[in-house]
Amino acid sequence: MSEFADEDLGATEGRDRATGSGARHGRRLSDKILVAFHHACDAQDLMVAEQLLKTLESMLTRRGVPPEQNRRRALESLVAAHERLWHLRHREK
Repeated sequence: MSEFADEDLGATEGRDRATGSGARHGRRLSDKILVAFHHACDAQDLMVAEQLLKTLESMLTRRGVPPEQNRRRALESLVAAHERLWHLRHREK
């Protein structure tokens, strides 16, 4: 990504915040990190996947998820992600 693309992205995000538009922010950050984790796994980039998983775990344990049902779903997703990473590392060749 070029330097100009980064500036354009920041300007767009600033406009979204200023106008209150949620179009760019429809998903929670934790959901976006989980999607990125799965992309890293699909690309076999296990080091990046592990770092994303650590970041996600840190977010969920640091501030938690207020509603009980969402917390359970978030923790189930976290466990499933750990399992996927473990299976990718330990699959038979």
